[in-house]
Amino acid sequence: MLRYLPLLLLTFLCTSARAQAPQKAAQRNCLLIEPARIFDGENFHEGKAVLVQDERITDIGEVGEMEVPADCEVREFPKGTLLPGMIEGHSHLLLHPYNETSWTDQVLLESYAERAIRGANHARKTLAAGFTTVRDLGSEGAGYVDVGLKQSIEKGVTPGPRMIVAGKAMVTTGSYGPRGFADHVTVPLGAETADGLDDLTRVVRDQIGRGADVIKVYADYRWGANKMAMPTYTQRELELVVELASSSGRQVVAHAATPEGMRRAVEAGVRTIEHGDGGTREVFELMKARGVALCPTLAAGDAITQYRGWEKGSEPEPERIVNKRKSFALALAVGVEIVAGGDVGVFPHGDNARELEMMVDYGMKPLAVLRSVTSGNADVFELPDLGRVALGKLADLVVVTGNPGKDVAALRKVELVVKGGVVFFGER
Repeated sequence: MLRYLPLLLLTFLCTSARAQAPQKAAQRNCLLIEPARIFDGENFHEGKAVLVQDERITDIGEVGEMEVPADCEVREFPKGTLLPGMIEGHSHLLLHPYNETSWTDQVLLESYAERAIRGANHARKTLAAGFTTVRDLGSEGAGYVDVGLKQSIEKGVTPGPRMIVAGKAMVTTGSYGPRGFADHVTVPLGAETADGLDDLTRVVRDQIGRGADVIKVYADYRWGANKMAMPTYTQRELELVVELASSSGRQVVAHAATPEGMRRAVEAGVRTIEHGDGGTREVFELMKARGVALCPTLAAGDAITQYRGWEKGSEPEPERIVNKRKSFALALAVGVEIVAGGDVGVFPHGDNARELEMMVDYGMKPLAVLRSVTSGNADVFELPDLGRVALGKLADLVVVTGNPGKDVAALRKVELVVKGGVVFFGER
C-alpha cells in the first residue's frame, strides 16, 4: 500500500488544483468594460467605458477612444448598467432565515462548524448578488466565527465580499436571549454581556483584540414589563463604549428602537442607529444634527411579520408595518442619512436587493437608494477606496441588465461581479 502513496498524493494535488482552476481563471491583469451606462456612485453617464488593471480602476473614457493594452479583455454589455460593487449595511452571514430554523435553535443547536459552512455559502451568494462588501453586525452566538470567515475570504479560501465584522454584540445582563428556560439551566447567549464601566472597558478592548472592526451595542431591547422594548445601557455607559472604540479608530453602532434608547445612543456618539422603529421627529432631528445615520432594516420586519402569518399582498398591512412606514417617512422628511441595510440572514442571503426595493416602496427615490447602497454606505463606513466608479478606486464593480435608476429591481439581474479587479461571477 505504501508504494502507492506518492501516486495517491499526486492525484489529490491534481484534483485540488482542478477544483481551484475556475477561481484562477477569473484572474485578469486587464479588463475593459463597455456598458450602456455607468452609475458612478452619484450620477449616471452614457457612452463611457471603464478600464481595470490589476485591482484598480485606471481609466474612464469615451467608448472607442481609450488607449487599451493589446492583451486586455473587453466585455460589452449593450443593455447593462455598470455601478460600484454594492455595500450591504446590516448582515448576519452566520444566520439563515427564521422560517427555516428559529433564531434560538440556530444559537443552541447548530455547531460552529455548521454555522461557518453556512456562512461561506451565504458569502458566495451575497457576492454573486453584486454586494462586494458587507457590514456584518454580530455573530449571534457563534463567537468570533465571523472574524474567521472574513480572514478565509481574504486568503482566497472561499469567495465572498469584503467584511466589516462586529464579533459578539454587547448586551446587558438579563436583556438578551435565548430566554425562557428554568432557573437552573444555563444556556449560551447570542451576544456578550458587559455591565458597568470596568466590565465595558474590558469587553470592548477584548473584542477589538479578537478582530472586531466595529463595536455593536444593544441600546434597548425587549426586556421591560410585558416584554416591552426599554433602554438597557445608561448614557454614561454608552459614552464610554464610544470613547474606547473611537480611541482605536473604530465606530460604534447601536441596535435601538425606542425613542429613549435612540436618544442615548445618539448623544453618546454612535455612528449608526440600527432599526429605529420608534423614532420621533425630535430624535430624528437630533440624529441629523449629530450626523448619525439610520439603517432602517425594512426587509427584516417585513419578513418576520410574514413568518408570523401575515399574507402580504392579500391582507392589510399590520400595525408593525404601518408604523414602520411612518417612521421611515419621517426620517426621510427630516433629512436623516439613510444606510442601506436589510438585516440579511433574517431573510435569505443573496436576496439583499429586497431591502432596496422596499426603500423605494416606502418613499425613497431610486437614485437616492443607489447612492445609499454605494457611495453613501462607503462614506458612513469610512471606506474611501470603495463605493464609487472613479480613477484609482478599487475595482469592485457590478454590471446589471437594465437601468436601476428607473427600476431598482434591475439590481437583481446581475451579469458581472468584479472584486479587486478579479471577475468572480460572469465568466464567459
